[in-house]
Amino acid sequence: MPYQSPISPGRSWYEDTAGERPDYPRLDGDRSCDVVIVGGGFTGLSAAVHLARTGADVVLMESHRFGDGASGRNGGQLNTGQRAWPEEMEAEYGFTRAKALFDVAEEAKAHLLEFSRINGIDIEYMPGQLSVAHKRRYVDSYKAHAGIMAERFGYPHISFMDAKETAERVGSQRFFGGVRDTGTGHIHPLRLVIGTARVAAASGAHLYENTPATGIASNGGKVRVTTSSGTVTAGKCLIATNAYGGWLEPVSAAHIMPIGSFIGATVPLGAGSPVIPGGESVDDSRFVVRYFRKSKDGRLLFGGREIYGVTDPGDIHIHIRRQIAEIYPDLKDVEITHGWGGYVGITMPRQPFVREVMPNVISAGGYSGHGVMLSNFVGKLYADTMAGNREKLKLFEELRVPAFPGGRKLRAPLLFLALNWYALRDRI
Repeated sequence: MPYQSPISPGRSWYEDTAGERPDYPRLDGDRSCDVVIVGGGFTGLSAAVHLARTGADVVLMESHRFGDGASGRNGGQLNTGQRAWPEEMEAEYGFTRAKALFDVAEEAKAHLLEFSRINGIDIEYMPGQLSVAHKRRYVDSYKAHAGIMAERFGYPHISFMDAKETAERVGSQRFFGGVRDTGTGHIHPLRLVIGTARVAAASGAHLYENTPATGIASNGGKVRVTTSSGTVTAGKCLIATNAYGGWLEPVSAAHIMPIGSFIGATVPLGAGSPVIPGGESVDDSRFVVRYFRKSKDGRLLFGGREIYGVTDPGDIHIHIRRQIAEIYPDLKDVEITHGWGGYVGITMPRQPFVREVMPNVISAGGYSGHGVMLSNFVGKLYADTMAGNREKLKLFEELRVPAFPGGRKLRAPLLFLALNWYALRDRI
């Protein structure tokens, strides 16, 4: 019987097309190491690779299987820069810091593609991204953005699209304009997870699946991570659970909120389909973003239904098909072969949360839907800190990321109300 993740609803198209997905053992007994990593997604696995390659003794533990969380189930879009546009970051932090944050994100993109290439990981990279305006009043901002990216931030790969070009490239009359980014693209995320785990193990990292951490304590210069089957004692610890580890320690839980996001995969649309003929990924201007792309075999992979409570929708297919039909009316009856979901970690300003949460323990997460390239690179930057180079990681540590209001009991209801208000604004 096909494996079903116990923490994420539905079986993804990625799981059925990723190839061999090796099993790793469960931790059995106590052990010590230099660095213990909690969480086996992009951040944790990347950190394990780069730490092990420096000769560090690394233990990584994952509660379920690598890729069961957002890293193996997301939309696969790399994007460019941080979640906020560089000009928005400049307004908040000034040009120097905004440019540094943009440059580190570009370095992250290049690193991901190079890491995959040199390690023989077929991530099914496809170039191009279209960011489109679902309201006419947003078009001028997109046009200005293209100019700012080239002239102020040295990124010449973005060009403005008017309504006609947008309709041709998306294959829909639903949008009013946007930008085309030829300097980025989209990938098969679970292939990257599987490949990075393979490289980590080959580099000497000790990887454990089905090993949930039950507690983390730091005292006397040592960090102890407890599990039901043993305790790992280390000099340093990286918490890389993102949306899935809110019970482990209170600081991350106060700053990172899990929200559910859902994706559907259609049958292959055929060579003559007008849907995204150039093969780019697409994201729109909604606060509750809709994101979609075509796979290499011509399926439409469409994501966009977010939830902010704890209840998963009973039938993902129905909700996704309804949203597809809003953009592509001819696909209102399209067969959806896969529907799946998972939880994304977001922060109040939609900027990553990277912080030392107790002595010798750094937590990293809250990539807010922009994590495919950023999370992998943050893992590498964490490894760099072990070698005494913390300069680039500090760019993320110094971001102003406040805690969610309302404490543990009220933050979810408050966020639910706020984000549903934004979802209503998206429609009017």
